[in-house]
Amino acid sequence: MIKQLLQTDESTTTILIRLMVGSVFLAEGIQKFLYPAQRGVGRFEGMGFPAPEFFGNLVGGLEVIAGILILAGLLTRAGALTTFIIMTVAIVVTKIPIAFGESFGPFVLRELSTYGFWSMAHEMRTDWAMWLGSLFLMIKGGGKWSLDLSWYKTND
Repeated sequence: MIKQLLQTDESTTTILIRLMVGSVFLAEGIQKFLYPAQRGVGRFEGMGFPAPEFFGNLVGGLEVIAGILILAGLLTRAGALTTFIIMTVAIVVTKIPIAFGESFGPFVLRELSTYGFWSMAHEMRTDWAMWLGSLFLMIKGGGKWSLDLSWYKTND
């Protein structure tokens, strides 16, 4: 199973997607701890998450770890699966309500000047890019300049 997780092609351009996804998640994860009221626990509380202290810190920690793994190209698929799940939850919890203009379950709709499909599309542009980037890395792996490829070749 670990061999399948490490397997990757030798694409040189995959590093661009790794840099994009890994750096965004690493930076966002760090900010959840640097600015907990705006980006971490406080934001999770404002969105209506149950146990916001637990979830805010959990997501921040996972973003830091996944970001580092993706940047290093180490267990890239596992890191990308983590970021894919985080982005799926973020889209469902924070962006889908914008499309309908109302809160969703316990999750509170934030105040915007407009709601509907185009407002949702605008608000989720980064989420969508990170979701697709994570999906790409889950499919392709870490690429040529990754620890995954080095370890895979060593253990082949």
